[in-house]
Amino acid sequence: MNTKLARVPRALLIATATAALAAALAACSTSSNSTSTGHTHATAPKAKAAKAASAPKPTSALAGKWSGNYSGSYNGTFKLSWHQSGSHLHGTITISNPRSTLPINGTVNGTAITFGTVGSMAITYTGSVSGNSMSGTYKVATANGSTGGPWSASKG
Repeated sequence: MNTKLARVPRALLIATATAALAAALAACSTSSNSTSTGHTHATAPKAKAAKAASAPKPTSALAGKWSGNYSGSYNGTFKLSWHQSGSHLHGTITISNPRSTLPINGTVNGTAITFGTVGSMAITYTGSVSGNSMSGTYKVATANGSTGGPWSASKG
């Protein structure tokens, strides 16, 4: 048997296996986390770093005491006492009308803030933060639907 002919299938097999391995590696190194076959592949570290860099960073100076006012369906003042862990907020809010102190939880994502209470009334606040001030709108859930208006607060 000719030894050159016996090597051709082996060389062809190695070339085919190498091409298949290269194709599999190329598929795994794309920014997609899955292929059409449903297999999950790890995302390249550079892609993760780029995603993390583009995500809004939470404002970290929200912990402490805030004073504010609200108008619209209800008018009055409020005091917030925040504790912050990353983008999560928790603490208490004291509302002047109707007079009550309630636990409160919220989140901050970049400059966007959302927080709310659950008590005799469910109150949700949405808005934005800039330095030592924040403002937005609130909604009060009532038996007849919801009502609300603007709010604003400053730290200190």
